[in-house]
Amino acid sequence: MSASPPQRLLDSFRAAVAAADPLRIVGAHMPPRPAGRVLVVGAGKAAASMAAAVEAAWPQVALDGLVITRYGHGLPTARIRVVEAGHPVPDAAGAQAAQEILARTRSLATGDLLLALVSGGGSSLLSLPADGVGMPELKAVTRELLRCGAPIQEINVVRKHLSCIQGGRLALEATARGATVLALVVSDVTGDDPADIASGPCAPDPSTYADAQAILARHGCAVPPSVAQHLARGAAGAAEETPKPGDARLGGVRNVVIATAQRSLQAAAAVFEAAGVRAVVLGDTVTGEAREVAKVYAALVRQVRQHGAPGTSLAPPVALISGGECTVTLPPGAQGRGGRCSEFLLSLALELHGAPGVAALAADTDGIDGSEDNAGAWWSSDDDAQTGADAAAKAAHLARHDAYGWFAARERLVVTGPTRTNVNDYRVIMVR
Repeated sequence: MSASPPQRLLDSFRAAVAAADPLRIVGAHMPPRPAGRVLVVGAGKAAASMAAAVEAAWPQVALDGLVITRYGHGLPTARIRVVEAGHPVPDAAGAQAAQEILARTRSLATGDLLLALVSGGGSSLLSLPADGVGMPELKAVTRELLRCGAPIQEINVVRKHLSCIQGGRLALEATARGATVLALVVSDVTGDDPADIASGPCAPDPSTYADAQAILARHGCAVPPSVAQHLARGAAGAAEETPKPGDARLGGVRNVVIATAQRSLQAAAAVFEAAGVRAVVLGDTVTGEAREVAKVYAALVRQVRQHGAPGTSLAPPVALISGGECTVTLPPGAQGRGGRCSEFLLSLALELHGAPGVAALAADTDGIDGSEDNAGAWWSSDDDAQTGADAAAKAAHLARHDAYGWFAARERLVVTGPTRTNVNDYRVIMVR
C-alpha cells in the first residue's frame, strides 16, 4: 500500500474480530461430557473454527460430525468433517451436506448429545429445500431477496418456510429420538435472537407461512410457481408449520449465544479508551439503507465537532462506534462492485467532503464485504486533502454502486481474508 490506514482504526477492528473468535471463546461454553454419543453438526462462516475449538476442548472425547462453511473458510480438523459450500446463494454441495446432517441426526438415541455449531451464513449453507421446492427455485428466491435489499431477518423467515431442516426442525429430529440438544451460537443479526441466526435450526420459530408470503409481496419479489404453491399450501394449513415458542418438543433444547456484536463493539471501544480517546458505542442494531445511514452519521460528526458527543459534553477526540447490518438496494442492471460497508463509507466520505480531522473505517467482521475480496475500507478527510480527492468522483462511484472501485483505486481497502467468525458489520468514525 502507498499509505497506511489510521492504525488505531484498524487495531480496533482487529479487537472486535478477536472478541468473536471461536478458537478463543468456545471452550468456556462446552457442556459436561455426556455419557452417550456426541454428534457435532453445524453451519455458518464460523463453523470450521467452532469445530476446531470443540476438538481442542474435548481432546479425549469420541466425536463424530459434519459442519458446513463458506468456500475458502475451512480449517483442518481431525474428527469433525468440514464441507465448503455456496454463500450467499445456496448450492448442491450445501444441500448434500445438509442431507447428511439430517440423516446423522436421525441416527441419535436416548442419552446422546447433538452439539450444533450455529453462525451467520448458515441459512444458505444449511439449505435443504422442502418437498416440492428444488434447489434452482431456492437459489432464485434467495437472489431475488438479496437484490431487493430485504433485511436478513425477513430473508430468513422465507428460507425457514422453504426448508425441511431450519426453523427448529433440526432440533425436532434429535429430540424425537430422545437426544439432548445444545446449540452454541455466534450471532450475526441485530437482537441476537437464535431464531434469526442461520434461520434457527435448533430454535423455535414465531413466524409463519403467511409471514413469508407477506415479505415476498412487500418487496415485490417474483418467485417460481413451486415456491408460491408451497407457501400457499402452508398458509392454508396443508403443510406442517415450524415449531413455535412453547412447543414442548423443544423444551429441553438450549441455544446459547456465545458471541455478539455488542461484545465486539465493547472490545473495540477499549482500544480507543486505552489510547486516551473517548469511545461512544452508538448501538449494535443499526440497520437501513447504507448510504442513508451514512448521512445520519455525518450529521452526528458535525454535532460532535460543534457541540460534543451525543448526550454528553465530550469534545473531540471521540470515536463513534456502531454495529448492525445495513442493506444496499440495487437497481436492475447495476454493474458496480462493493458491499454495504464500503457503500456506507463512500456515502459518509461524500457527506463529509472537505471536513478536517475525520477518519473512519467500515468492515464486515467475517472478512467479506458483499461478494468482494475485502472486509471493507477506510477513509480520512486529511488523506482526501493530501491526494486531492474529488467530490464529483465520489458521487459518480456512489451513483453506480461502485464503492469498491473508488477505494481500490486509492488503495484504501481493508483486506483480511476469511476471519472464520461473523458478528456483523463494524463501523467507527474518529473525530479529532
